[in-house]
Amino acid sequence: MPLVVITWIPKASRTAAVRKNVAKAVIDALTKSEAGLAAEITPDKVVVRFAEAQDGWALPEGWTHETVKKP
Repeated sequence: MPLVVITWIPKASRTAAVRKNVAKAVIDALTKSEAGLAAEITPDKVVVRFAEAQDGWALPEGWTHETVKKP
């Protein structure tokens, strides 16, 4: 299962909506690209995490193909 960890996003952009959009873009890039199709990477096998557990802030929940579709 591909696990993608995003280690940096500018502080002004660290919102749930931005994380969701970035996660969706990463999932799409891994699953819909020529390389992803050749490797048979399916959306249900991709998890995107954001490693921003610093300065006392909790690590945000990871995103999957199912959670990026929720409003």
